[in-house]
Amino acid sequence: MKRILGVIGLIAGVLGWMVLSPAYCAAPVEVTVSIQPQQYFVEKIGGERVAVTVMVEPGAEPHVYDAKPRQMASLTRSKIYFALGVPFEDVWLPKFASASPEMRVVHTEAGIQKLPMAAHDHHEERPGTGRAHHSSPPHEHQLEVLDPHIWLSPPLVMIQARHIFTALVQVDPGHRALYEQNYRKFLDELAMLDLDLLRLFGEVPGRREVMVFHPAWAYFASAYGLQQIPIEIEGKEPRAADLKRLIEHARKNQVKALFVQPQFSATTAAVIAEALGSQVITADPMASDWTRNLREVAEKFKAALQ
Repeated sequence: MKRILGVIGLIAGVLGWMVLSPAYCAAPVEVTVSIQPQQYFVEKIGGERVAVTVMVEPGAEPHVYDAKPRQMASLTRSKIYFALGVPFEDVWLPKFASASPEMRVVHTEAGIQKLPMAAHDHHEERPGTGRAHHSSPPHEHQLEVLDPHIWLSPPLVMIQARHIFTALVQVDPGHRALYEQNYRKFLDELAMLDLDLLRLFGEVPGRREVMVFHPAWAYFASAYGLQQIPIEIEGKEPRAADLKRLIEHARKNQVKALFVQPQFSATTAAVIAEALGSQVITADPMASDWTRNLREVAEKFKAALQ
């Protein structure tokens, strides 16, 4: 009988600790992000302390985003909106802020110098080899539109991670130690990924041009000494003269693969690939398992360059 009473007392004590402990009595911090890779970053730092809503759902195309009523409703519960600088935020962020006046909007792209979107005229371009996140002066055909795809560069994700960590600590200071531990661990993972990718592409000799349908990979290319050759600019397919020049350039430089992303139609890409006799390969910049996806895309780029 004493043993049974002892066990009951122990269980009661554990349950009491769980109820009183901040880790159990505090509800998760509800936050909202624009795209799936951000969810990966926030959960790496916030762990089980965060509940993340993603506005652009899997398979959706962010350039034509339209908020759903249930997403607008979820904003009323969000403590933080982690913005990224993607185009749809220009229209929707003011609406999100109006729907949830108490929600804090955190610009994770703050402090990042964005690259201009690439142009269709490539005959004078050279692959970059530096680590700086800036561009050379644009030539006469280059569009003065800034590239939003900053989540595809591990060094730039380190900056975004700092913004995420700081914001979580500010709204949930009682769990600072947890966030700091997770943040430092995530930085270590990012540093290891960055080093691995540098080694991977260090093994690639000669020209490093990667032909992509949608120009999503400029920051990745800048970080690892590559150069993306885009077909499409801001959702617009190339003119006939541009397309002819692209095909001639690809043939001259023996480009054997054209990379497409699943959120866009691959019809034009298939026509170009047929003209080149090249493969059409999927490289998804919006994948939810960000680290694994970046490693897989890197291997695909390397194989195409060889």
